[in-house]
Amino acid sequence: MMKKLLAAVALLLMATPAVARNYNPRETFAPLDLGQTVNRYRSSNGMPGPDYWQNRADYAIRATLDTKAKVLRGSVRITYTNNSPDTLRVIWLHLEQNLYKAGSRGYKAAGGPVRGVTGGMALDSAKIAIGGDAAATVEPLISDTRAQLRLPAPLASGETAVIEIAYHFSIPGTFGGRMAWGRSKDGEIYDLAQWYPRVAVYDDLRGWDPLPYLAQEFYLEYGNFDYWLTVPSDMIVAGSGKLMNPEEVLTKRQVGRLEKAAHSDETVMIRSPDEIGDPATRPKRGGTLTWHFRMENTRDVAWSASSAFAWDAARINLPNGKHSVAMSLYPAESAGPERWGRSTEYMKDAVERFSAKWYPYPWPAAINIAGPATGMEYPGIVFDGIPDKGKVLFWISAHEIGHSWYPMIVGFDERRHAWMDEGFNTFIDVYESDEFNGGEYAPKRDSEYAPGGGNPVDEILPILADKDAPPIVSRADTVIETWRHPVTYFKSALGLILLRKQILGPERFDHAFRRFTAAWAYRHPQPADFFRAMASDAGEDLDYWWRGWYFNNWQMDLAATKIAYVDDMPAKGALITVAAKDKLIMPATLRVTFADGSVKDVRLPAETWIRQAASAVPVGGTSKVVRAEIDPGHKLPDKDRSNNVVTG
Repeated sequence: MMKKLLAAVALLLMATPAVARNYNPRETFAPLDLGQTVNRYRSSNGMPGPDYWQNRADYAIRATLDTKAKVLRGSVRITYTNNSPDTLRVIWLHLEQNLYKAGSRGYKAAGGPVRGVTGGMALDSAKIAIGGDAAATVEPLISDTRAQLRLPAPLASGETAVIEIAYHFSIPGTFGGRMAWGRSKDGEIYDLAQWYPRVAVYDDLRGWDPLPYLAQEFYLEYGNFDYWLTVPSDMIVAGSGKLMNPEEVLTKRQVGRLEKAAHSDETVMIRSPDEIGDPATRPKRGGTLTWHFRMENTRDVAWSASSAFAWDAARINLPNGKHSVAMSLYPAESAGPERWGRSTEYMKDAVERFSAKWYPYPWPAAINIAGPATGMEYPGIVFDGIPDKGKVLFWISAHEIGHSWYPMIVGFDERRHAWMDEGFNTFIDVYESDEFNGGEYAPKRDSEYAPGGGNPVDEILPILADKDAPPIVSRADTVIETWRHPVTYFKSALGLILLRKQILGPERFDHAFRRFTAAWAYRHPQPADFFRAMASDAGEDLDYWWRGWYFNNWQMDLAATKIAYVDDMPAKGALITVAAKDKLIMPATLRVTFADGSVKDVRLPAETWIRQAASAVPVGGTSKVVRAEIDPGHKLPDKDRSNNVVTG
């Protein structure tokens, strides 16, 4: 019987005409060059190699906010450790405030009118000390949003340089985008980010990597941060990390409330909306106060300050009995249970779920700010919109704090590979929306084609059909706004969902994804590291998937085309021909319905199409097949579902 069945399959394949001019198995399944050499730094299994190294930058920053002049003045002491095998002659810094200078590369690249200008970041002085030598004055060589510091002596492997810089800049208004100052009903709000000179990454792939800032995102070194912020005494300040001197900047009552919140699963008011403007809620009238924050093992810090903030908080429960604190700060017009009154609830739930599912949250606080810089993330603190409410506030809060994992813990180069931080984070926050409060705000879909939340495999079809849409693996700065969200967020996230549910299954995917996350926590993985890590841990050659979904914008058209029988006798078993009519393929389910009423699902691996465009699949049975359908659950991004069914 088996010999007859195999012979029938062979004859059917020989008789099958070419059904897919667009499909060539040798193209789809060809070996994939990931463009990154395997070596002692980065291993073949996608993990950091035995000689992986990473430089380090520790910061001590003191800054003063001048609310009258709208100027920030500061000084920073950067302790930079060269862990590379190379001797360094220069150090590059990022000065992202120079984006707002007239004539900046970022404004030219935007291709539209300049929204607003400032004088950028002025470096008032710079000194560098190597080892135990005395500090030498250096003259920064500024090029757009970067500054090169030429070292007074070579910085050998294992040595440390101490850089001291005084600086100032005018704070952009709402045209600042990711950081800005603006007005609320009761006072001004300042969202401060990109607010100090930051060391660029020197890595094993490119050496110094100080790409100009074109209003995309960031690639930074890890270290410890201590920072002191001097602001008018009527202001409340929230910053990345832990507040080190609460007794100096809060009232005794507020210190007690904050302590209560640290042990409460219910939201506790630290400063209620009714208390905004009450002098009794500040420990000092007139003058200034200096707030001291500390954050360890982070690549950045950001902060916000306002006299108009209400403030609430609650405990976050983390794995292994550890805790953090969720906080929300917002003006009076954002208050209420339909608005920011639930923000801390959202933050707490998201951090707890992400920690349990993927990797424990490492920092002392997770803070949500309602202010002028909306929809932007930094380690441990996110900026969202004053008018946000309901499902929009939930979605944006969960998404932005989700960035604490990607790229704040796992240090992706989001300046080049925005699809990794945005796509990975959209992937995890889709599940958060499904699970929060029994799906209160589900489903969450990041597609402009069906904003109400349709089937994502249908929503992606216009993107796959768009001949001008870029592949996911594109340099971030080249992806224009038309495709930025559909490709960088939605397609990237959907690629992970399809990999998890349809290709590997949750058991293999989750193990590999968690292992990758833990291995690269506080390190700098590249796309090739991720591709190798998932394939190696899952035990699957995924080149066909990386090529079709990530490196190209291929379309899928799977079809069920023919019903046949062994020796033309249904009692001897049926053969269903399935065809790939376009370049993208995936594992699929074939559902066969027999005349006797029985139904059988046959799982088709990707290798069904590894040698030919059409395969005759033995499905058994003893009665006539009345219907065969590929992808009956509508799980795959198939562009033409009209050919998914064949009847007999």
